[in-house]
Amino acid sequence: MLKKTLIATLLVGSAFGVAAKGLLPIPNGPFGALVDVNPYGATPQTAVIKTNGHVIKDVSIVVHKKDKNGIDIKYPVADNSMLTHGGVPVFGLYPGMMNKVTLSWTEDGKRNSFDYKIFAEGLPFESQGSLQFAPAPMTKVVKKAMKGFENRLYLVEQNAAIPGSSPHKRNQKGPGAYDWDASPQIFIIDTAGDIRWTLDPKAVHDSDNPKKAGFLMDVNQLADGSLIYGQGQGYHKMDLIGRDIYHREIPKGYVDFSHEIEELDNGHVLMRVGKKDYKNDIGDVVDTVRDTVIEVDQNGSVVEEWMLAEILDPYRDITILALDQSAVCLNVDLTKQGHTVSKEDLAHMPYGDISGVNAGRNWAHMNSVGYSPEDDSIILSLRHQSATVKIGRDKKVKWILGDPRGWNKELAAKVLQPVDSKGRDIKCENGVCEGDFDWTWTQHTSWLSARGTLTVFDNGDARGNTQPALPSMKYSRAVEYKVNEKDMTVEQVWEFGKERGYEWYAPITSEVEYQADKKTMFIFNGSRGMFQGKLNSGIIEIDPSNDEVKVEIDIKGNKAGAVGYRAEIIKPMF
Repeated sequence: MLKKTLIATLLVGSAFGVAAKGLLPIPNGPFGALVDVNPYGATPQTAVIKTNGHVIKDVSIVVHKKDKNGIDIKYPVADNSMLTHGGVPVFGLYPGMMNKVTLSWTEDGKRNSFDYKIFAEGLPFESQGSLQFAPAPMTKVVKKAMKGFENRLYLVEQNAAIPGSSPHKRNQKGPGAYDWDASPQIFIIDTAGDIRWTLDPKAVHDSDNPKKAGFLMDVNQLADGSLIYGQGQGYHKMDLIGRDIYHREIPKGYVDFSHEIEELDNGHVLMRVGKKDYKNDIGDVVDTVRDTVIEVDQNGSVVEEWMLAEILDPYRDITILALDQSAVCLNVDLTKQGHTVSKEDLAHMPYGDISGVNAGRNWAHMNSVGYSPEDDSIILSLRHQSATVKIGRDKKVKWILGDPRGWNKELAAKVLQPVDSKGRDIKCENGVCEGDFDWTWTQHTSWLSARGTLTVFDNGDARGNTQPALPSMKYSRAVEYKVNEKDMTVEQVWEFGKERGYEWYAPITSEVEYQADKKTMFIFNGSRGMFQGKLNSGIIEIDPSNDEVKVEIDIKGNKAGAVGYRAEIIKPMF
């Protein structure tokens, strides 16, 4: 994690006429020509061009493509951003090489432009010794970006699990989410597949520090361009240049952030945690696992809590009994492929982050939290229930999207009825429905879309709440539903991926989200080929009206266990 202040150099063949002399230092270049690379020590492919007292306006940056197949990154810079950073922020440098960066600005009524050469730091990812195959994840452009998509930037999250468990065990009843630890690999690629930004893991993660250990998850960009994410016992915000906005511990009554954090319009934050020292219905005091949502205000104070063990049925086991025990999210053991647990097994399960029933075990495995501003409700994806559930602030269940079997009487009345495009009921029996409709199974990311629908990544394990005769019969899909809350019905309006079969099967992680700006579905398949040892992820943007793929990029992991979690479309905003 190096930090350097560099003297900018003039490009060969520039207007200053020094082509024959090659690259020369220019101490008297614009503003003194000082460039601060990796200014905050966290994002090695960023810089700040110091303005040194000059008052400049109408500023823009171009980080030029490295070759004819590369991608230019262009963006304007606001006045307040320059005040914040003491200069012009530069984002999108190629790692470990000299970059051509054009700065354009207005000063004293005159328009100016200058070409800098800036050498960016190399890739910062930590070594995993003999378990590592390459310095960074490797990309392959499967479908070149179509017109209008060339300038997309994609942030990708990988977490390479650290062998062994965290040195900070705490849950006396059994292993909790806190026992899991991983070295984060967070990076941004362009549509040519080139890495243009990384987050230095040493700046944000430390296995020996209980406040900086754990899985770094759900990096997402806010409306102001900043990034928010959670990790272990904290949640954090930073900007794209690596400046810390805040590092906060989760409130003391809770433990083990993972999977989801979302900032609301009022500045409050929703996050998925466990409840600390919770007395369950049989009197045991436990740390609950992946089953609690809290809302905290700008000061970090809890203003709302949703305890799912008190809202749903923590004893519903129809999906848990059918789960493939080789990949129960973080619990990946490929030797158990196709194995399931029995009711007798469940009766003897210890507490902790293992699939089981009742509070203190991973009975829900909530992996996404969405917000419905229309009725102030939350929408949750519960992997170990193979269900999406909408819950109001009054803690009442509004509807359940999932297999109707196994719910108690009160909750069974909340299960949505599948219908076709004409509103006619679709018959479902033993987890199988007529026609093209299907529920989701061990799904991820149940989110409302800008067009009033619900998008879900249907991972597809335990489809029908059973295991197929052969693992190769499994498949995943991105799916879109239209929920009619008044009539308590649901219509499946689009799906993609089923036709790609087992090769596209993602047993864990992944996401799908509608993109209103391009009217596309953005899909990240995070764990494709995991059972074949391929460690593949994939990014696809697709037009749901005709399934035309606009861009597709494969990403191969560089470390054992470096499975993709989520991805995000990023916009340079300064």
